[in-house]
Amino acid sequence: MTVYFVGAGPGDPELLTLKAQRVIGACPVCLYAGSLVPAEVVAGAPAGARVMDTAAMTLEETHAEILAAHGRGEDVARVHSGDPSLYGAIAEQIRRLRADGIPYEIVPGVPAYAAAAAALGQELTVPEVAQSIVLTRMSMKSTSMPPGETLENFARTGATLAIHLGIRALREIERVLVPHYGADCPVVVAYRVGWPDQALLKGTLSDIREKVRAAKITRTALILVGPALGEVGGFRDSALYDAGMPHVLRPRAKS
Repeated sequence: MTVYFVGAGPGDPELLTLKAQRVIGACPVCLYAGSLVPAEVVAGAPAGARVMDTAAMTLEETHAEILAAHGRGEDVARVHSGDPSLYGAIAEQIRRLRADGIPYEIVPGVPAYAAAAAALGQELTVPEVAQSIVLTRMSMKSTSMPPGETLENFARTGATLAIHLGIRALREIERVLVPHYGADCPVVVAYRVGWPDQALLKGTLSDIREKVRAAKITRTALILVGPALGEVGGFRDSALYDAGMPHVLRPRAKS
């Protein structure tokens, strides 16, 4: 048998990859994080499949389910939100699978920041404005951050920031980022992207906290910060399709 770590995307069942759909539809055991993955995502599990919401389960309990499936020779779809490689808590699961000699495979999914950019209808890497995206999080009550991976250090780059687990730390985010980005820097809070109640709150570092409070958003939100999120005008076109810029697939520049 094989354990498949499946990226379910941000919430919209139509953002599942074809491979993710196929795996979920074939596995007789499906373990999914119900607090972040809609039931519609795992509705394609085969008839009679053991489908369990792991939101209230411990790591030991989910691993016990996998061990039992291994004993029966049944494949397991371990379904996570977004892409499993980012804050998916799969490293500790993989460690246990390796210790028990259980094979596994990872099926990537659409990350929340990409879905948020699509919902906003814009590119996050604008020529000469922003060419880097930093995916990070606030520590809050979760695991502490490694030394050096501080919000202030990332802010010094001026890159677009995609901050996870930070909706309750907006005051601290404002305090740290304003000296580097300015109080008027655009901010977007993407709440439950891909779900029916999705909301996109637009503001600045100086006013987004009040907007979030008014909307009563306290969890399941991604915070995007950076000048590329605003109404950017006057930037140069990318050189990718510039007729005067030859490259290996277009060796001759057009006159």
